[in-house]
Amino acid sequence: MNSSTAQAQAIVDELVRGGVREAVLCPGSRNAPLSYALYAADRAGALRLHVRVDERSAGFLALGLARGSGAPVAVVTTSGTAVANLHPAVLEASHSRVPVLVVSADRPPELIGSGANQTVQQHGLFGPAVRLSLTLNPAEQSPWPNARWRVAVCRALAAATGARDGNPGPVQLNVALREPLMPEQAECPGEMSGRADGGPWSRVLAVEVDAPLELDLSVPTLVVAGDGARVHPELKGVATVAEPSAPAPQLSVHPLAVKMFRPEQVVVTGRPTLHRPVQQLLAADDVAVHVIADGTVWTDVAATARSVGTRVVATGQPAAEWVQGWLRASRQVQARVSSVLAEGQPTGLHVARVVADSLAEGDLLVLGSSNPVRDASYVGLPKAGVRVLANRGVAGIDGTVSTAIGAALAHGSAGGGRSIALMGDLTFLHDSGGLLVGPDEPRPDLTIVVANDDGGGIFALLEQGAPEHSAAFERVFGTAHGTDLGALCAAHGVEHRLLDVQALGAQLAQTAVGVRVLEVLTQRAGLRELHARLRA
Repeated sequence: MNSSTAQAQAIVDELVRGGVREAVLCPGSRNAPLSYALYAADRAGALRLHVRVDERSAGFLALGLARGSGAPVAVVTTSGTAVANLHPAVLEASHSRVPVLVVSADRPPELIGSGANQTVQQHGLFGPAVRLSLTLNPAEQSPWPNARWRVAVCRALAAATGARDGNPGPVQLNVALREPLMPEQAECPGEMSGRADGGPWSRVLAVEVDAPLELDLSVPTLVVAGDGARVHPELKGVATVAEPSAPAPQLSVHPLAVKMFRPEQVVVTGRPTLHRPVQQLLAADDVAVHVIADGTVWTDVAATARSVGTRVVATGQPAAEWVQGWLRASRQVQARVSSVLAEGQPTGLHVARVVADSLAEGDLLVLGSSNPVRDASYVGLPKAGVRVLANRGVAGIDGTVSTAIGAALAHGSAGGGRSIALMGDLTFLHDSGGLLVGPDEPRPDLTIVVANDDGGGIFALLEQGAPEHSAAFERVFGTAHGTDLGALCAAHGVEHRLLDVQALGAQLAQTAVGVRVLEVLTQRAGLRELHARLRA
C-alpha cells in the first residue's frame, strides 16, 4: 500500500471512530486518496457521503448538516483555490460555533513555493476563523505513522466540538499527499488501527465549566434570547424577547414592544443581533446587563455587561403586574401587525406570516438573512415545537440553499417533520448552485419558499432607502435582476411553482417529495412605509 492511501484510510477511519457520520466531498486529483477512502466508508455504511462540484456550496452543505445534527461534519477538497472557496462557510461556522472539519488535500512540502500547479500556502489559510489548523505531512518511510495521523484527527475533532474549551467551531486538517495518489488495491477503512474496541485512538474528555450567576428576579427583568441560546428553566417565568432561531420562550414578548417598558436588568442568552431597539436597550447606561454563555465567548457588543456566567441561580420571583404588562403590550403589537398586514400589496412580511402559520410541531424552518429572518420575528416566531435555524454567525446571504439542504438531510435522518426554508430572491440566486445535486446523492424532502421582490428589499429599510437617496438607490442597492426562477429550477430538474400569497398556505400543507421551490412575487415599493407604520 502506498503512503497516500495509508494516510487517507487512517484519517477517514479515525473520523468515523471520532463520531463523524456525514462527509461532503468535492472532486479533485490531489484528494483522490481521501475520495476513495470516503467512498469505501460510505459503501460500508460507516458514514453518509455527499458529493458536490462547487466547494462553496459544499462548505455550506456541511454547515447545514452540522447545524441540523449537532455533530461534527467533514468537508473534503482538493488543493489550491478549492480550499479558499470554503472560507465563507468557515467564517459562518466560526461565529455560530458549528463543528465543521475542513479536510484539505495539499501538495507535499517540497512543492510549496516552487510554482507547482494548484499549489498555495494552505496551512493557516483561514487565519483566526478556525479553532485549530494542523498539517499532516506524508510519511517519509515505512512503517507509516498511523498513530500520529490518528492522534491529529482526535485533536482536530476535540477542537471542533469544543471539548476542551467549550468553544466549538471549524477546524482545518490540511493533508499533504505525495504521489502515487491512486490505491494499489481496495482496502476497507478501519483495518489499520490495531484497536479492538473501535473507539477513537485518543478519547478526549470534555472540560465542564460551571459558573453560576445569582440574579434577583424580583427586580424588573427582561430576557433577550438570540441565536444559539439555550433553555434556562430558571428564567421560564421571565418575559423574554426571543429571536426566531432561539428556543421558544414560555412568556414571549414581541420585539416591537421593547420600547414600551424599561427593565432595570436584562439577561442575555445566545447572540442577539436582529433588532435595533434591543441593541439600544443593551447599550443603555441605566440597565444592568448580565450574560449567560458557554465557553470562552460571550455577547457584549456595547461593552455594558456587568457579569457573565454559565447558568442562572435565581432568587426572588418576577412581579405578576410586570410580566402581565409585557404580555398585554405584546398582544397589542401582534394585533396591530395583523391589521397592518391585512392592507396593501403582498410583501415578504405577508409571505413570512403564511409560512409561520403553517408550521407544526416537529417541523424545521431554515431562514435566510436580511428581511426573512426579521419578518419571521415580526409575525410570530419562534414557535413552540418548531426548530428554526439561520446563519446568524456573520449573517451573510451566501450558501443558504446548501445550508437548508444540509439541515433538511439531518432533520429527515432524525425522523423529524417537514423541512421548509424561507429566503429572498437574491439569497436564492446567490446559492442557486446549491440546487445542483447529482442523481446518486442523498436528497432531502425540502420546500424552499422564495419571496421574490426582484432585488434587495432590505436596503429600502435602511438609511440608503430614504427618499433623498432615491436617485442612486435602484441601481446600486435595489439591484433588480429580472431572473426567471422557474427556468433556473427547470435547468436543475427541481420542481417550481409560482404562487400568490393566498395559495401558499395550501401548498405548504402538502409535504414535499425531494426539493421543490415555491415562488411568491412580492413588492418592494411601500416597504419602508409599511415598516414605519409597524414601528409607530
